[in-house]
Amino acid sequence: MDENRVVSQESSPDDADSGLRPQWLRDYIGQESVKDRLQIFIEASHQRREALDHVLLYGPPGLGKTTLAHIIANELGVNIRYTSGPAIERAGDLASVLTNLEAGDVLFIDEIHRLARTVEEVLYPAMEDFHLDIMLGKGPSARSVRLDLPRFTLVGATTRAGMLTAPLRDRFGVIIHLDFYQVGDLAKIVARSARKLGVPLDDSAASEIARRSRGTPRIANRLLRRLRDYVDVKGDGEITLAMAEEGLRLLEVDPNGLDAVDHRLLQALYYRHQGGPAGLETLAAAIGEEGGTIEDVYEPYLLQQGYIQRTPRGRVLTAFACERLGWPVPSPQAQKNLFE
Repeated sequence: MDENRVVSQESSPDDADSGLRPQWLRDYIGQESVKDRLQIFIEASHQRREALDHVLLYGPPGLGKTTLAHIIANELGVNIRYTSGPAIERAGDLASVLTNLEAGDVLFIDEIHRLARTVEEVLYPAMEDFHLDIMLGKGPSARSVRLDLPRFTLVGATTRAGMLTAPLRDRFGVIIHLDFYQVGDLAKIVARSARKLGVPLDDSAASEIARRSRGTPRIANRLLRRLRDYVDVKGDGEITLAMAEEGLRLLEVDPNGLDAVDHRLLQALYYRHQGGPAGLETLAAAIGEEGGTIEDVYEPYLLQQGYIQRTPRGRVLTAFACERLGWPVPSPQAQKNLFE
């Protein structure tokens, strides 16, 4: 299951170590263009003594959207209220949160694409005109009451920007995309986290961890914590390159950042289907997983990195994947024979 994968991009209770999160933009490593833009917008907000425009952060899981929301609040010198789209089930839930905000506060809504439509419609005037229209009573005696809200900053985070409705997306003044990190930036993040955790770490080991972290700080920090456990038991507490390689081999994370499930999927495509194409349900049966799990959990990274492609006839292994994994590229005739 996904929650047991050390290279899963989704959050887990083990990741909730707030001591590793940077608190200020100057401490935030990577995403330089994002930091530059946010610095300007925050400084302009300070100069005008106004609330920052609403901010939408989108990108794959584990890249620091929640961290950036807290940094924005810290840089503005205001409080932050945290909630998520699924947690706001009714318009009354949203009204309760909004009416408890103070001027300039940051309201962070994670997974904002999962807001119910009725809740979203209540949010529109709150974002645009800073007021709430609430219906009191029922039937003929029902009446609408308008409540004024303090000017606040909504920071929304989503991994699926395409699922946001156009009216909601258009109400964000600042839209920021977070991309996967470079290995050099991830190595700096790993080194910083090691210092925070009090773990001796070689520079070469930090680079090796970064290389296998799939461009994601959350995975880098998770691998670091698991290697800390490994060297405490098997070594002297220091993460050297040799100990890192041994520990990562035990965790079944290869030099490309692929784990055992990734290999099972790629091997099924290569050995059972001569590189494909193969249908989703056929692959699911071959590796003993559900089709939805493959599509939502395992495939995205393999697609992003160019290991597989989706075609009208099914999934196809790429020549890039064969080169990376040391496999001969299947001949077109071998693939054609599947349909004869």
